[in-house]
Amino acid sequence: MSVTVRVPAKVNVQLAVGAARPDGFHDLANVFLAVGLYDEVTVTPADELRVTCAGPDAGQVPLDRTNLAARAAIALAGRYGRTPDVHVHIAKDIPVAGGMAGGSADGAGALLACDALWGTGASRAELLEICAELGSDVPFSLVGGAALGTGRGEVLTPLEVGGTFHWVLAMAVRGLSTPAVFREFDRLAEGRAVPEPVASRPLLDALAAGDPDALAAAVSNDLQPAALSLFPELADTLAAGRAAGALAALVSGSGPTTAFLTRDPASAAAVAEALRASGTCRTVRAAAGPVAGATILQPAASG
Repeated sequence: MSVTVRVPAKVNVQLAVGAARPDGFHDLANVFLAVGLYDEVTVTPADELRVTCAGPDAGQVPLDRTNLAARAAIALAGRYGRTPDVHVHIAKDIPVAGGMAGGSADGAGALLACDALWGTGASRAELLEICAELGSDVPFSLVGGAALGTGRGEVLTPLEVGGTFHWVLAMAVRGLSTPAVFREFDRLAEGRAVPEPVASRPLLDALAAGDPDALAAAVSNDLQPAALSLFPELADTLAAGRAAGALAALVSGSGPTTAFLTRDPASAAAVAEALRASGTCRTVRAAAGPVAGATILQPAASG
């Protein structure tokens, strides 16, 4: 018996960041868009909890109980009075430490897979509650589509999207630590008032209309200056994508993946080819969104 769940990456089309809270987190207005770049998480009964991983950068993925997929299995098992004795295998395609919620995706995928494998019957609300305990981006990985995340990003409001948006994603030569980027944000913000984060009405309207030009004019990321401060070479990647005709270029989330909005699949292919030739990034992928969140591909079955 095993269950396989496919779970997407995300792009932040807006990331507004408030001042640091007493608990160390930041209030956010985080507009998520799920895009068609996926990890697959398979859970199988085992004698003890074990995590394995294959795919690009798999060697950077922790295989102990700090892995969000392992933590998800432990959290769900704890709620239902059982032991988390499963083998969790992650087939990785979302960049590691890339600002695209790859670890969060694995947590949401493992949670949904274990729920199906064990037949816990957990409600959607309960699964989302566990997701929020695991991390700020994990609830969106479960839900997918497009959503506004408030609080520290875990309180989701689904958003209407009127069309498909085409992106090119450039993976950097090294990762960036999300906590380090937030610390740099705080350092850069010292001595000035940080406004309350609010969702951009023009951006929400552009999503609803499916208008890539309007969306390009409205995308923003308050963490981008901090990411560029820690990883200045990202500016070269952003410039290369703009020069190739991207409608908009921004760091995705805490980075270092850079995201380029394009008008259509042909434009995406041209921007991707130019970025590959630029020598400013490690790999390049095209992906469109919105797409569904965590989805069971292979249900539990006796084998």
